[in-house]
Amino acid sequence: MRAVIQRVKHASCAVDEQITGQIQKGLVILLGIEEADTIEDLKWLGQKFVNLRIFEDEQGLMNKSILDIGGNILLISQFTLFAQTKKGNRPSFIRAAKPDTAKPLYEEMAKLLSQLIDQPVQLGIFGADMKINLLNDGPVTIIMDTKDKDNF
Repeated sequence: MRAVIQRVKHASCAVDEQITGQIQKGLVILLGIEEADTIEDLKWLGQKFVNLRIFEDEQGLMNKSILDIGGNILLISQFTLFAQTKKGNRPSFIRAAKPDTAKPLYEEMAKLLSQLIDQPVQLGIFGADMKINLLNDGPVTIIMDTKDKDNF
């Protein structure tokens, strides 16, 4: 699994001009899933998301997690995180999991995160053409990959 995590002041996702998910202070998580991903990858990444200390404390230092601030999460499926751009100018997405593999893992990540933060996680719509609107806070943007845990 590969993820881009953005600390935001607020964010929303719309499909066909209808809001599907909306948050205030918290995290927008773009989640890419590949065929080799497992429930163990999902659990590891979910724990990392909620325990990342990327929110400011009273001294302005990044010492608080989303759990500490009671923040929200907007989770968006993002197969394009597995774009391969080595050859030519048109990206290949062959490494991205097919929907029958990716969708259940995406839904399971939403459930896990909801349990971990003890509130509903806001969502996009899997496979839809989504419009994401956000105000990045900082900006703080972090990339994580379960296949390269030592470097992230």
